[in-house]
Amino acid sequence: MPQLIDYEYGISAVDAGYLRPILAAIHLIVEGGRVAIVDTGTNHSVPLVLAAMRAKGLAPEQVDFVILTHIHLDHAGGAGRFMREFPNATLALHPRGVRHMVDPRKLMAATIAVYGEEPTRAMYGDVLPVPAERVRAMPHASSIRLGGRELQFLDTPGHARHHVAIFDTKSGHVFTGDVFGLSYREMDEGGRQFIFPTSSPTQFDPEPYHRSIELILERKPQAVYMTHFSRVADIAAKGAALHRLIDAHAEMALREKDAGEQRPARLLEGVKRIFLEEARRWGSRLPDERILEIYSIDLGLNAQGLGDWLDSL
Repeated sequence: MPQLIDYEYGISAVDAGYLRPILAAIHLIVEGGRVAIVDTGTNHSVPLVLAAMRAKGLAPEQVDFVILTHIHLDHAGGAGRFMREFPNATLALHPRGVRHMVDPRKLMAATIAVYGEEPTRAMYGDVLPVPAERVRAMPHASSIRLGGRELQFLDTPGHARHHVAIFDTKSGHVFTGDVFGLSYREMDEGGRQFIFPTSSPTQFDPEPYHRSIELILERKPQAVYMTHFSRVADIAAKGAALHRLIDAHAEMALREKDAGEQRPARLLEGVKRIFLEEARRWGSRLPDERILEIYSIDLGLNAQGLGDWLDSL
């Protein structure tokens, strides 16, 4: 049985089974017997979501929407297989992502460019196309209704230009994908939750990132649901931390812009330094080695994404 966390307002998190436990969450929203799924994980996540739905007495035919916050494959790699399992579902996502779900070949090629072919195939398998007639582009402020419950889409670039957050008008909460950062439960201290931005390849951009965080904060949510990893609270304070840390990453990266062949290594060391300093500022009692182990994948990706941003300037 997959790890399943039930919250109020008919919201649940299912561990996507991506690389390690509690690394990536898939969220279910249930209203009036109808279901929306937010992010899909990979093809390997399909049986976990089906098992979680069975445990909740839900059938595949009850899924009306599969929603993607963005099309990075840890969020969207399983979308094609999900759509085959859920015959009544519509795939809803940012307009920029539609063509890549209908024909995912360029998306796979871009992912292989980041991870390499063999690791990409191992992590994601074959990304299946979704029939165009089952895909709905969701521009800023558009919405869908789930059993009468309104889910509003917010255009939230900064992590990716094809990123949306979903404002749930019933709960007042927001599903934020990656644009409100990462928060792993292994870092919790006394019920407090650590947060850190993600600058992973290839579309990190500080200015729109700041605007997207403000757009979320304007809704004054009591909680947000991240893909990495699920529900966090104390949102105003976390937003302030993200603003400060985005600036810290950008300023560090700009200092290394002309470092030549040493730039990738210097960016990685800079990201590690910012991360450890923030963990100590926040009050983590874990040893440095454990903290870096928890964030090992993201640290390398953050450094790589900063390099891509510098190349775009």
